[in-house]
Amino acid sequence: MKTDSIFYRLFQEFPSVFFELIGNSPQIAEAYQFSSIEIKQTAFRIDGVFLPTPGEQNPIYFVEVQFQTDTEIYSRLVSEISLYLRQNQPQNSWQAVVIYPNRSTDTADIKHYSEFFTSQRISRIYLDELGDPLLLPVGIATIKLVIENEDRAIITARELINRIPQATYTPAKQQQLLELIETILVYKLPTMSRSEIEAMFRLSDLQQTRVYQEAKQEGRVEGRVEGREQGRVEGREQGRVEGRVEAKLEAVSQLLALGLTVEQIAQALKLEVEQVRQVAQQVTTENSESQ
Repeated sequence: MKTDSIFYRLFQEFPSVFFELIGNSPQIAEAYQFSSIEIKQTAFRIDGVFLPTPGEQNPIYFVEVQFQTDTEIYSRLVSEISLYLRQNQPQNSWQAVVIYPNRSTDTADIKHYSEFFTSQRISRIYLDELGDPLLLPVGIATIKLVIENEDRAIITARELINRIPQATYTPAKQQQLLELIETILVYKLPTMSRSEIEAMFRLSDLQQTRVYQEAKQEGRVEGRVEGREQGRVEGREQGRVEGRVEAKLEAVSQLLALGLTVEQIAQALKLEVEQVRQVAQQVTTENSESQ
C-alpha cells in the first residue's frame, strides 16, 4: 500500500485533519496551503509542507510519513529543512512532524538532534497510540484506518461511513472523504473479489464513488467473458447471466465470514434470499464436518 501518497492526498484535501492530529484547532488550516517543495540543486524533495498564507505569522510545518525503518530519517529531515531555510529565508518559524505506524518503526538515533525533540521543534506521532477510532474525529480516524488489520479495517470503515453525514464537512468534502476511505479499503483488501467489493460498497452507500463504478464496470466485463465461455450451448446472453450469478454465489461465503446476514447479502448481490440461504447452509455443514 502506498501509504505516503494516501496521507499526502488526505492532507491536501483535508488540511484541517493535520492540525487536529497535532492538537491544534482545525480552523488554523484556513491560513495554510499544503504542497511539496523541491530543494534546488540537490536531490532533496520535501513532499509534505504546510505553508502559511502570505502575511500570516504561523509556523511552517514539514510533514514526513514514515512506515518503514530508516536509520537516517532525522539526518535527512534536518538537512532538507536546513537547505530550505537557507534557500528561501522565510520569516516564519518552523516545526516538523514525523508520522509513524508505531514506535517500533522509529529506529533512528536522535542524539545529534535531541534539542529539536526537547523543544518540540520536531515531534513524532504513533498512529497505533491514537486510541479508539470511535472516539476520534472522523478525519483522524480515517488516518488510523491505514494501519488496521483487514477484519478491523472493514468494521472501522463502516463505522466511519455512518459517521460522515454527521461530520461538519460540505457535501463535496463528504464525498471526497468517502472516496478516500474507499481507496484505503481497495489497497488494504487486495484479495477481495470485485463482487465482494461491490457488495461492500452497496452496503456502505458508496454506490456513487469512483472505485465502486469501476468495480461495477469490471464486473460487467467479467460477466460478459464468463457468459461467452459458459453460453456456447445455451447462448451468449444466458451464459453471461449464469456466469454472473455463479460469481456472486462464490462471494457469499466470504461475506458471511464478515458477519453479514443472509438478507443483507441477498440485497447487496441482488440474489434470492433462498439462494444465499442454501450457500449458508452448505458452509455451515462443511464447517461442522471439518471439526
